[in-house]
Amino acid sequence: MSNNFADLFEHAVDAMPERTALIEGDFALTYAELDARANRLADHLGSIGVGPGTHVGFQMHNGIETMTTLIACFKVRAVPININYRYGVDELRYLYDNADLEVLVCHETYADAALEALADVPSAIHVLIVDDEPPAPIHTDAITPAALSASFEQALLSGSPTRRTVARSPDDLFIMYTGGTTGRPKGVMWRQEDIWRVLGGGIDFYTGVPVSDEYQQSRVGAQGEPGTWFILPPLIHAAAMMPTFTALWSGNAVIFEPKFDAHRVWRVVEQRRPQIMVITGDAMARPLIDAYRTAPVDASSLVAIASGAALLSQPVKNTLLELFPSSVVSDAIGSSETGFGGIGFAQKDDDPGRGPRVQSGRGAIVVDDTGHPVAPGTEGWLAKTGAVPIGYYKDPDKTERLFKTVDGARIVVTDDRARVEADGSVTLIGRGNMVVNTGGEKVYVEEVESVVKAHEAIYDAVVIGVPHERWGQQVAAVVSVVGSQPVDFAALERHVRAYLAGYKVPRQIWVAEMITRAPSGKPDYRWAEEFAAGRTPDHRAD
Repeated sequence: MSNNFADLFEHAVDAMPERTALIEGDFALTYAELDARANRLADHLGSIGVGPGTHVGFQMHNGIETMTTLIACFKVRAVPININYRYGVDELRYLYDNADLEVLVCHETYADAALEALADVPSAIHVLIVDDEPPAPIHTDAITPAALSASFEQALLSGSPTRRTVARSPDDLFIMYTGGTTGRPKGVMWRQEDIWRVLGGGIDFYTGVPVSDEYQQSRVGAQGEPGTWFILPPLIHAAAMMPTFTALWSGNAVIFEPKFDAHRVWRVVEQRRPQIMVITGDAMARPLIDAYRTAPVDASSLVAIASGAALLSQPVKNTLLELFPSSVVSDAIGSSETGFGGIGFAQKDDDPGRGPRVQSGRGAIVVDDTGHPVAPGTEGWLAKTGAVPIGYYKDPDKTERLFKTVDGARIVVTDDRARVEADGSVTLIGRGNMVVNTGGEKVYVEEVESVVKAHEAIYDAVVIGVPHERWGQQVAAVVSVVGSQPVDFAALERHVRAYLAGYKVPRQIWVAEMITRAPSGKPDYRWAEEFAAGRTPDHRAD
């Protein structure tokens, strides 16, 4: 069996060629049309020397051309490298160099920064520019060593719609760059079969049973009625890319929007009638709730609202369940290093001070510092056995630290702290590298964020540690508020103390007009620290 991304897609094409595969605005492609489009690009890539192991960066927002690029890369056994389109020139320069890019595909709106950064990266020699709508200007005088080989449309026109004969392998590489919020981005390397097993439907998400063969998803999909999935997170993150591939491998249609516009999302829901909406935490859920309340639509088609990769707070879960009573709201945990770690389903009025709780399985365990499983009721490190990544690209030291062999089994030990409950479920506590050490007590910022955001006056929050002469660090927060009324900080403190110990209460609070987050919805802690460092707190507790 190949168990390769391109083969899995082609199985779906062969089984369901006339089904709708992708929808963007008023434009839709069938599986056969998407395959032909990807074949054309694959043929062009092959003609410029792209082949097994070639690193092809994609600096693109969501859309049909982004998926065309990904599929074309997998078809010729190249390795697509996700590039965060919000990065500045210095960050791009680092990532291009670290990832050893040879080709870059980018939307026109990002071309100026991309071409400036590529001028100092000798490995990248080909650039494909994808037209925006409306198009953004390109300053062609920024092109220096990186040669502009063609526009994306020219590349498609030059290639053949026929599939190239390529002997693919389940060992073909998949790389996902991650970690831009707390340090330099790092590339997590997977075998394609392994990432398919843990995040792409190669193992049933709910039963944990592996599929029988590489044709099962397309075979079962062809026998049933197709569904429609609305993928809102950016495809530069696994939280969007892997659900998209899972949908396509099983014969479903996927809707994309180039940018997240909450009001536009609901208009598309009413028009296209998707059954599944994929989001990332409060960063998407809160604007969606606000937009829906402002202009309600018929959203009765939705049977599931699936969140992952960022905090979905309890008040937001409550509201989603109230507004969409016929939908289930799921909350999954996982990472680029572990893949799928477990899934939980929202219940009304759960404790907002408790982290996400999921049923363990699929190799998800909690271990001590030696890598051995902890007893129920004990805190440890979230880890993963079974199908795990190869390691970090060009970072053997970090690979050795997180990827271990324990009692003959290979595991990856994450920086996430977790606790095993008596029933075997796992409660996520927080990231070990995002902890505030105040007077010797460890405070996980996600725990405090979830409680602060549960207060009715708080719209969003990021919790940080600030220096303190006596305690070393002190818990602090940057918040945005609901409406225009000033925050009753005393009431906010009483609310937090009702759920958390006193040393976890934010002692300094800054109010921002809007909280800056990564495209994935994850908090940007560096932004919060810089915001707080340059301003007097709006609230300082005694």
